[in-house]
Amino acid sequence: MIQLSEVSKTFPVRQKTGRLRRGRTLVTAVDKIGFEVSPGEFVGYLGPNGAGKSTTIKMLTGILSPSSGRVRVAGLDPSRRRTELALRLGVVFGQRTTLWWDLPLRDSFALIRHLYKVDQRRFAARLAELTELLDLGPFLGTPVRQLSLGQRMRGDLTAALLHSPALLVLDEPTIGLDVVSKATVREFLARINAEEGTTVLLTTHDLGDIERLCRRVMVIDHGRVAFDGTLDELRATAPADRTLIVDLAGDGVLAGLPDGVRLVRREGPRSWLAVPPDVSAASVVADVARACDVADIALREPDIEDVVTRLYRGSPAPA
Repeated sequence: MIQLSEVSKTFPVRQKTGRLRRGRTLVTAVDKIGFEVSPGEFVGYLGPNGAGKSTTIKMLTGILSPSSGRVRVAGLDPSRRRTELALRLGVVFGQRTTLWWDLPLRDSFALIRHLYKVDQRRFAARLAELTELLDLGPFLGTPVRQLSLGQRMRGDLTAALLHSPALLVLDEPTIGLDVVSKATVREFLARINAEEGTTVLLTTHDLGDIERLCRRVMVIDHGRVAFDGTLDELRATAPADRTLIVDLAGDGVLAGLPDGVRLVRREGPRSWLAVPPDVSAASVVADVARACDVADIALREPDIEDVVTRLYRGSPAPA
C-alpha cells in the first residue's frame, strides 16, 4: 500500500548574513527514509516535533514532491497522480477540518459525494453505516461551526471514509478530545481496520492511541527512521523501569528491598517500587512477599511515553 525508498526532502532557507546580504541554506526534513506498509496494517508513525512526520505525510498525499527517492501509494506516484490517488485515500488532520464551516454536517457530506463522484445509492448506504458507527444522527443538521471538537472530528472521519478509501492517513485525530470522544474514535478506527481491511497510518502525540490501536510502530527522529517494529520490540529496544505496586496489610513497612529496586513513593500502606529491566520481577515479588505482610501486589509495565522518550534521547536505562 505504501512504498518509500531512499526518500529525502530538503527545503531552502534564507538567512541574513550581513546588513544587505542574505545567504541560502538547505534544511533536510526527511533524510533517506525507506519503509513499506502492507494492505490492512495499522501503523503508528511517531516522532518529536520537527522530526519529519508531517513532511512524510505531505509526500504520501502528493502535497509535496520528494527531493530524491521514490514514493508510491497504492501503486501511484502521489505528486504526479494526485486526483487518481484521492479516490483511494482518506486523510484527517486533527487541527484542520475538510468540512464547510457554515453548512450543516449533512450538506458537507453531500458536497463531498459530488467531489468524489460517489453513486447516490452507495453514498446513502455508506453514510447510514458511518452515522450509526459514529453516532452522528443527533447533529447531522447542525452547522459545523456549532459542533463540539469531538463531534467535528467524527464528522471529519466520516468525510474521509465516504468514498471507502483503501488507505486512511490520520494526523493527530484525537488531539483535544475528551475521554469519551477518544474512546469512540479509537473503537471506530479499530473496527474499520479489522472489518473492512482499511490500511491506517496514524501520527499522534497521544501514545495511548498507539498502545490501543497499532500492531506496528515506526519512530522517526531527525528525519530518519529510528525504530520499526512491534510495541514489545520497542520496549526491549529502549527498556525502562517497571513499577511494582505493593499494598501492605495493617501498619507494616517495606524493609530490605532487593538490589537495584528503588522506593519511588509511599502513601499510607501503598508503596510504588521501580524495578529495573534487568531485574526479575518475579524474584522481587517473592522477596517482598517473604519480608512483609502483603495484602495486594501488582506489576505495571513501563508507559510507552517513557520508552519512546528514552529512544529519542538515546539514553541507557537507569541502574
